[in-house]
Amino acid sequence: MHSFTFSTAKTIVFGAGSIAQIGNIALSHLGKRVILVTDRGIVDAKLHEGALASLAAAGVAVTVFDGVTADPPEAVVLAAAGEARAAQADGVIGFGGGSSMDVAKLVALLARSGEELSSVYGVGQAKGPRLPLVLVPTTAGTGSEVTPISIVTTGEAEKKGVVSPVLLPDIALLDPELTYALPHHVTAATGIDAMVHAIEAYTSTSANNNPVSRLLAREALKLLGGDIRSAVRDGTHGEARANMLLGAMFAGQAFANSPVAAVHALAYPVGGHYHVPHGLSNALVLPHVLRFNAEACGPAYAEIAPCAFPWLAEVPAARRAEAFAEALEHLCEEIGLARRLRDVGIPREDLPRLARDAMKQTRLLVNNPRPLSEADALSIYEAAW
Repeated sequence: MHSFTFSTAKTIVFGAGSIAQIGNIALSHLGKRVILVTDRGIVDAKLHEGALASLAAAGVAVTVFDGVTADPPEAVVLAAAGEARAAQADGVIGFGGGSSMDVAKLVALLARSGEELSSVYGVGQAKGPRLPLVLVPTTAGTGSEVTPISIVTTGEAEKKGVVSPVLLPDIALLDPELTYALPHHVTAATGIDAMVHAIEAYTSTSANNNPVSRLLAREALKLLGGDIRSAVRDGTHGEARANMLLGAMFAGQAFANSPVAAVHALAYPVGGHYHVPHGLSNALVLPHVLRFNAEACGPAYAEIAPCAFPWLAEVPAARRAEAFAEALEHLCEEIGLARRLRDVGIPREDLPRLARDAMKQTRLLVNNPRPLSEADALSIYEAAW
């Protein structure tokens, strides 16, 4: 067995109603002045009020920054970090979906370390130190609460990542009740996003692909594949919501250590140019990337397919990779996601631009089981169109 490193959040707090603990957690681990980083939708829905009440009861002063947007641009990150410095925050709480948690990670870094955002893009460039950090997901998808990664939109559409163990939070607090109000389409898209994390982590060519990540990927697919339909149908289904949140976290832990690849590389330009939600962008290209990769990792797809879809165990292993891609296509249709790039307003003549931009995601493409050229990317986009 080869050597590997596995890293994750220092502490994980999981359970229905666990948001009530945030005040005492903040007092013990963050300090008496915190900044809560979130988005306007969370505030308008008053989803953060339980957290604010708990913090107030513990005597913790809170500054709320609600300016996070989907695919957050650099300006949002810098504004939030400036507000944290102005408030003299002792610690940071990221509360929301992946964008809010990603911004919170960088706020904790920039408000303490003095590093410039432009200098920390890439792998291992962020050195720290950072402010103490707690992350609270309100979707079951990104797994950002247990990853050392933050994705930022730079320029008009390009996405860049900050990848560093410094960004791992001190505490990830997961309360399934915070996901009950998620709209059906968000539940569906974020759930597929988490499944992509598990699939790509399992088949990543990263030197750090390891037994722990593969174990977590398999368990994630069992939970996600088993309960995504129930969670979409009934948002208050407690067991389904808990399993989705736990599955998304397992998938996050898996890909945080065995990184994702071409599905994400091809999804990023779709989201960047057309503001298609990240999970949906992944879903649109997923089966077509799987078919492309099957030549190189068909046996690995055959291994994990029954985790998500138990009936695929009856399909001969030689045909199981294609059956897996088909099952994922049918699942996306069943839970109401768009199936084609043209369904989200992408004109066919833009596909070459998407292919060119996908090739910029070298951090991800290096992990793909099969080398992928610009011509290959274009063929995948055409199949998805």
